[in-house]
Formats: sequence, structure tokens, C-alpha cells
Amino acid sequence: MPVYRLEGNVPEIAPDAMVMEEATLIGRIHLAHEVSVWPGAVLRGDNEPITVGEGSNLQDGCMVHTDPDYPVDSGCQVTVGHLHGCKIGDGVLVGMNATLLNGAEIGDHCIIGAGALVTSGKRFPPRSLLVSVPAKVVRELTDDEVQGALDNSKVCAKKIDQYRSLEKL
Repeated sequence: MPVYRLEGNVPEIAPDAMVMEEATLIGRIHLAHEVSVWPGAVLRGDNEPITVGEGSNLQDGCMVHTDPDYPVDSGCQVTVGHLHGCKIGDGVLVGMNATLLNGAEIGDHCIIGAGALVTSGKRFPPRSLLVSVPAKVVRELTDDEVQGALDNSKVCAKKIDQYRSLEKL
């Protein structure tokens, strides 16, 4: 996997985290316990740090980068598509092709629907279902939906060992 030192900053990767060979890590990055970073994901900690919480997964093709004064701080057991200078609570599921812009803050246990656009500086409370462009809350999540998002992150964590034995042909 390409891991790059930038201006003396080297990505910090927990021993039990898994980063696929096709992913790229640059600069100020911290990957916690049981984080998985899948093929084509790019984490660019060039302007500010990127922190990915325990048990989270950054899906295939995911782009995570920062701007000056806008670090990325992703909570635990989060499933991610694309992030930009935002803060995400624990147990959040970010749908495919959803985009979160600078200063956005997502409360714990939210689901952001596929294709949603969370605009700069927007804040959403815990347990929100967010959809649309621009993103808006359509309702509060049920207990089953919150558990489903948590289960999704656990499925990816279980795949870490399976993918450690991946054989390149």
C-alpha cells in the first residue's frame, strides 16, 4: 500500500487495522483499532489531521481529505463513502456518493442517504435520517435502523482477517 510521509508526518496505523494495497495514505492520519480501508480509498492528511475511529471502514474509492482549519474526525463504527473537513459521530452510515463538506457535523447514529449533499457548516442531531441535495432530516431513526448501521460496520470488521489472506495473482 502506498503510505507517504509529508512534511515529517507519517500515517499512524493500529496493528490490527487493515489497509488494502490499492489504498493511499498521506501525512497526518490516525487509524484506530479494527479500521479497514478498502481498494481505491485515498486519505490525504496534508492540511489537517484525519482521525478514523475504532471499527470504522472507508469503502472502495472513498476520498477523505482536509482543508486548512477543517480536520476530519470520524467516530467509531462508521461506514464512509466521501468526507471533506467534517466531524462524524459514532455509529454513522454514510451512503454511497454522499458528500460532506467543510465544517459539517453529524450526530451519533445517523444514516446519510446515497447521493446526499451535506453543505458547509450544517449540523445534524443524533439518530437522523438525512437525504437529498442539500441534505435534510426526514425523520428520526428507529432502534432497528441504528442497530443495522452498527451491524454494517461489524461486517466490514469481520472481513479484515479474510482479506489479510488475499492473494495477488
